[in-house]
Amino acid sequence: MSKYSTIPDLDIEFLEPREHGLWPHSHLDELVSTLQWRSETITMFGRTMLQPRLIAFYADEGVRYTYSRRTFTGLAWTPLLERLRQDACHLAGSTLNSVLANYYRDGSDSMGMHADDEPELGVNPVIVSMSFGATRRFVMKHRTRRDADGVELALTDSSVLIMRGATQHHWLHGIKKETRPVGPRVNLTFRKVLS
Repeated sequence: MSKYSTIPDLDIEFLEPREHGLWPHSHLDELVSTLQWRSETITMFGRTMLQPRLIAFYADEGVRYTYSRRTFTGLAWTPLLERLRQDACHLAGSTLNSVLANYYRDGSDSMGMHADDEPELGVNPVIVSMSFGATRRFVMKHRTRRDADGVELALTDSSVLIMRGATQHHWLHGIKKETRPVGPRVNLTFRKVLS
């Protein structure tokens, strides 16, 4: 039983490398050097700015994904991403057809609080998040229940976080900025985009 099973509306599983046993070493360097990273803008409170991280979207042919008012067409899978996708499908027991990759270059790169609740992800999406590189703090906060404790996880190198069920309906998640020096990190979020 997961230690998170008693938290309201939360269905997550966190696996350290010793628990999943899939990778003998980090894939950080290969991911940084082989993915087609791009910088994107975001508009918040009427102001347009660069997102504080780089992104890349890979998917099965023809898959498109829209979030933050931007539509992305999936690039063709690299051999490493295809292997990691098979691992993600195995761990989650689900078919996943795309990955949104985020490259956090240092501690000043971050991800604001949000939910992966876009309509094309379906009613209760399964998200398999793989982390490679520096450890970062992943925070979760219930959208409406003030009595629900927040959750904070240290996403270590080669760890896996699986979110499923109604989690995206009820919880927000994000990656905070760090004031201490932090090295680079790549996060791969595998998902199934419905056509």
